Amino acid sequence: MDLLTLSESFITKKLSPKESVEQCLRNIKDNSTYNAFVTICEEEALENARLAEEEISKGNIKGSLHGVPVAIKDVIFTDGIRTTMGSRLFEDFVPNFNATVVQKLKDAGAIIIGKANTHEFAYGPTGDRSLIGPCRNPYNPNKMTGGSSSGSAVAISKDMAYAALGTDTGGSIRIPAAACGVVGMKPTFGLVSKYGVYNTAYTLDHVGPMTKKVKDNATMLNILVGYDEKDPHSLHKAKEDYTRLIGQSIVGKKIALPSYYFKNIDPEVSKAIENVIQLYQDLGAMIEEVEIQGIEDIAKYQVITIQAEAYAVHETNIRQRGYLYDEELYERLQSSQNLPAYQYVLAQQQRMELTNKFNQVFNNVDILLTPSLPILPTDINQREVMIGDHSESVRSAVLRLTAPTNYTGNPSLSIPCGLSKSGLPIAFQLIGKHGSEATLYQFGDAFEQVTKN
Repeated sequence: MDLLTLSESFITKKLSPKESVEQCLRNIKDNSTYNAFVTICEEEALENARLAEEEISKGNIKGSLHGVPVAIKDVIFTDGIRTTMGSRLFEDFVPNFNATVVQKLKDAGAIIIGKANTHEFAYGPTGDRSLIGPCRNPYNPNKMTGGSSSGSAVAISKDMAYAALGTDTGGSIRIPAAACGVVGMKPTFGLVSKYGVYNTAYTLDHVGPMTKKVKDNATMLNILVGYDEKDPHSLHKAKEDYTRLIGQSIVGKKIALPSYYFKNIDPEVSKAIENVIQLYQDLGAMIEEVEIQGIEDIAKYQVITIQAEAYAVHETNIRQRGYLYDEELYERLQSSQNLPAYQYVLAQQQRMELTNKFNQVFNNVDILLTPSLPILPTDINQREVMIGDHSESVRSAVLRLTAPTNYTGNPSLSIPCGLSKSGLPIAFQLIGKHGSEATLYQFGDAFEQVTKN
């Protein structure tokens, strides 16, 4: 059952919030080998379900998420609930306040079912380095989930929650969404508050929704957006309904295929994306290939930015308690220590110009369509992958198609589009101009309705 169907079932009394929470808790326990949760909020969830049931029965309905079990990535602060960042450094840390996004969900009546596993400090795209061990792919437990919002994706896929919060600095919502067969949105930078979210990289971090269906995702984003004075990057933006274009025709709309995103792609991924393109053509959309100016520089400067900012976040802890870090993460952070400062300055000086170049493509087209990942989910702990006769590090491969829009801040939506011959999920990515989330949802839902994904 998707989120909106569940919400309707509460109103019609076909199901109660308590029954829904109990089923999610059973699924968490039955699927514990997937390592989706660091902390399970059983008592709190059941009590909040009881309260939600009472409120809904009296007609005091707070909205579509009232009584709905949600998972919160374990780098997002939750008042009175352990928040570990997936690290031994914060194994027993309990915040005394809620992140803005958590408070928004609670105000909307959502029920926190638990804290979802994360790659340590959300600084890794594989999802197999964490305080409690690797998260496991719901389609094959020997495969990676992608990261860093690994547990959030698994929780949705295995019916442990109906929605989840993730964070995305180089693809950390879209990568696990793609690898686990769920929908993940990285909104426009600054659209959703990051207050109360542990920093990965100050100017690249985004918070966004992960769900089973596109319309569920848009519904959740409606709740999460809003200016927050406690977040220095928060946008002043008028309220809008991100579901408003869903169901509208895409006949005559223009979809661009940027060439950069179609190089060194696994043949099975390529075939699946060709099918997606054909489906959009059948729906009446116009397809054209484009070149994006400056995309190689965008990719390069995203890497420089994340290296410099991540090291700045961790410098004190690395110096004082470096022995508590996972060895791989420690080495990755240490390698950033000697990054020349001028490179970071150049990356920031060029940022507006490169972002403007990227956005020029939207003068002539409505959206970009790309694969979400160039490869299928690899084995847990695998660090090199062959794409045809091309060898690439797994980290580089899974970040290659998602990271550019963290630097530019453009909204990007990952949508599942089928399975490989081995039964592993494949996904495509829709990218729009800043503030075009409603358009991305329009196109995403159009695909979903035809394929019944």
